[in-house]
Amino acid sequence: MKYKAILFGSIGTIIETSEIQRQSFNDAFREVGLDWYWNETDYKNLLQKSGGAKRIEDFSQKNNSTVDASKIRLRKTELFNKYLIDGNFYPREGVLDIINHAKENGLKLGFVTSTTTNNINAVFSALKNFIQKDDFDFIGSNNLIDKPKPNAEIYYKALDTLSLNFSECIAIEDTEESAKSSLNAKIKCIGFPGNFHLHDSFDQCEMKVTKLDLSILN
Repeated sequence: MKYKAILFGSIGTIIETSEIQRQSFNDAFREVGLDWYWNETDYKNLLQKSGGAKRIEDFSQKNNSTVDASKIRLRKTELFNKYLIDGNFYPREGVLDIINHAKENGLKLGFVTSTTTNNINAVFSALKNFIQKDDFDFIGSNNLIDKPKPNAEIYYKALDTLSLNFSECIAIEDTEESAKSSLNAKIKCIGFPGNFHLHDSFDQCEMKVTKLDLSILN
C-alpha cells in the first residue's frame, strides 16, 4: 500500500549523535566529581535501555553508589546541546531524500521522539541549513507523554494528531528498543541503526538499512 505518513523516531534517525552523547555523559560525570568513564563498549551495553537517567541509575546500582541521576542527566543534556549547536553536522544519509519525497508527494511527516524539547531544539539548530521544524506535521517530546519509549504512547499521540490509522504509516527507528515503541503501536518499522547499533538485528522490523532511500516505502 502507499503510506500516508513517514514517521522518523528518535533524534538518531536524522542525525548521528551516538559519540557526542557518550562524550556528554563522561563530561557530566567529571563535572560532578565522579570517576566514571563510559567507553564505547560500556555505552553500547547501556543503550539497550532507553532513557539517560535510567542508564545512570542502573550503572550506579551496579557500582554500589548513590547519585542524583536526574541532575547528572540534566547537565549531560546541556553539554550535549552545546556540542550540537557549536558543531558542524549533516543529516544522516538519505534523510533529506525521504523528507523531500514526502513534501513533493503530499505525505505527512512526523518526528516521533520522546526526548526533551531542549534536545529537539538543539537538533534543529544543528541542522538548520538542511531541515526545519516546519517540515514536520508532528513533533513529539517528553512533555506530551507519561510513558517514554519503548511504550507506544508517543506513537499513539502522533497517530491521533495526524488523524491516521497505524496501517497508513511507516516508522523509522535507530535502536531496537525504540523500534518496540512503533511496533507496539502496530506501525511497521524500518531499522536504521546508528553507529553504536549496527550489529543489532532489528528482526521484528520490515528491514534494516544503513542508509535511507525510497525502497523503504515499497
